[in-house]
Amino acid sequence: MITKRIIPCLDVKEGRVVKGIQFVGLRDAGDPVELAKFYDEEGADELVFLDISASHEGRKTMVEVVEQVAAQLAIPFTVGGGINSLEDMKKILRAGADKVSLNTAALLNPELITEGANFFGSQCIVVAIDAKFDEELGSWRVYTHGGRNATDWEVVSWAKEVVKRGAGEILLTSMDSDGGKDGFNLKLTSAVSSAVSVPVIASGGAGNSAHFADAFADGKADAALAASIFHYKETSVKEVKSFLKEKGVNVR
Repeated sequence: MITKRIIPCLDVKEGRVVKGIQFVGLRDAGDPVELAKFYDEEGADELVFLDISASHEGRKTMVEVVEQVAAQLAIPFTVGGGINSLEDMKKILRAGADKVSLNTAALLNPELITEGANFFGSQCIVVAIDAKFDEELGSWRVYTHGGRNATDWEVVSWAKEVVKRGAGEILLTSMDSDGGKDGFNLKLTSAVSSAVSVPVIASGGAGNSAHFADAFADGKADAALAASIFHYKETSVKEVKSFLKEKGVNVR
């Protein structure tokens, strides 16, 4: 039986961890190096680090910060934000990341997914998908540039496309649920999880331990990611895992 993973996420802007609601209204949540060390010691299964302003501002991910964070970790570490080429991927992996996360760059140049998968292996390539429900489409539309720009892609179609191109994992964020703490978007998560053969990480909306159980049972997710509830100590990775064990969910 495959173990379900609990993943804290560090959204980093200008060297600090921040968190907002539906991608706006950001507030400071601390130092990325200190938080990484804390989550490693607390029993997180992995850590995701997203330089959230890199694609929007056209900057490269802060390699120095990645190196400092990686030095604190014994767990797998995924880094995303402003990674636009094979050379960018090499820099981030050399800096200590185990996986790279592509979002805007993958939509602008889908061939980049294939290049990365061929060079490093699919296990290294995570495609992050930011999705928002679209009445006209009758489904979820995929967005780029930190949720700023709508694309023509429907979420399930894009998820299938990235897997076909070599992505080894999908980090799926519901823009509608992000920061709301009312629970993960189970319909969205289930739709994507059911359509692809690779692991799907549910993201956006975690408010308590029960929401993680729902993401695994109803959302069919392989992992669940959260930020603010961990950063602001509303709950802890230990508490979530303890709750999941009681519910019979297979966690480390």
